[in-house]
Amino acid sequence: MNETVAPGGAELRARAEIDLAAVRANVRALRERAPGAAFMAVVKADGYGHGAAPCARAAVEAGATWLGTATPQEALALRAPGTGVPDDVRIMCWLWTPGGPWREAVEADLDVSLSGMWALDEVTRAARLAGRPARVQLKADTGLGRGGCQPGDDWAELVAAALRAEAEGLIEVTGLWSHFACADEPGHPSIAAQLTRFREMVAYAEGRGVDPEVRHIANSPATLTLPESHFDLVRPGIAMYGVSPGPEIGTPADLGLRPAMTLSASMALVKHVPGGHGVSYGHHYLTPGATTLGLVPLGYADGIPRHASSTGPVLVEGKWRTVAGRVAMDQFVVDLGGDEPGPGAEAVLFGPGDRGEPTAEDWAQAAGTIAYEIVTRIGTRVPRVYVDDGNDGNDGDDGDEGSVT
Repeated sequence: MNETVAPGGAELRARAEIDLAAVRANVRALRERAPGAAFMAVVKADGYGHGAAPCARAAVEAGATWLGTATPQEALALRAPGTGVPDDVRIMCWLWTPGGPWREAVEADLDVSLSGMWALDEVTRAARLAGRPARVQLKADTGLGRGGCQPGDDWAELVAAALRAEAEGLIEVTGLWSHFACADEPGHPSIAAQLTRFREMVAYAEGRGVDPEVRHIANSPATLTLPESHFDLVRPGIAMYGVSPGPEIGTPADLGLRPAMTLSASMALVKHVPGGHGVSYGHHYLTPGATTLGLVPLGYADGIPRHASSTGPVLVEGKWRTVAGRVAMDQFVVDLGGDEPGPGAEAVLFGPGDRGEPTAEDWAQAAGTIAYEIVTRIGTRVPRVYVDDGNDGNDGDDGDEGSVT
């Protein structure tokens, strides 16, 4: 893999290296878990921090036929010219608020999710203005208690109104769907209860005349562990980036996945300090003796969690170090124990673990959070460097090796 430098030849302060071959391989591995279902690659939140458009393209190359986003703005960005996303790929978005860009979504041929009557009213008005039917998917709240329509009278009202709008040529009901609350906890009683409720709500809608293209409820953990939940389509998110949905599901290696992001930085300074020297704000770390300190130019403005102060792991010249003291806005310090790597030496915060470096899960444990948050929160000050070693079984595709965004 060639070293990538920033425009103008300057070394990058920090980089989030995204392995697109790993993304494609992960999509293929996940598709093997659900061979009878279509695959929606979820690329919300800028592809969980990995870059929505490059990862969307990689997923489509690996067989995804749908893309999923949270907001309509994310979906519309993927439909924009120049993204490289094929026009025939379906794109669904599900997090709407009143006054959203309904007409733009209809004209862009997006699938939009409806959880209640207000959303149906807004999308039908947009369809009239656009002069074409809207593609809509009805979301059922089967027990997550978040988005989605409640079972019973609310669901019956929404289904009936959607069928009337469909008869008027204003919408096409393309999907019925829901979302799990605890699929990352195998055996949790809510899983079976939600599956039963979903089947009941789908049966009700279909019994009244809804004829959806897809029915879906399986997220990453359900795709990996619950074949009975696969229905017509699965919606992996975090797993397609090679991050496990949770420790109870297994490590990435256990699941046949490879983490796609490696976060590293160039050491900005290495210096000698005496024992008892305070480090960073509040002096929560005092050097136990004479030592060397290394300055890593990443901080919470870049997405490094402040909750990992004094606990976050970093690999420097083959050795694990720990954040010394508080993570600041732009930088943090590691105690190098007397070692003297030169300025510009690589500090690896997390990656696949091939070189003994920490993983996103290690950082999650250090910060008391989940690995989803670790990769997703890496900020825009950190360039994404896209590499593709071609070792995903897709011969002849050199991808975006060395590109920087």
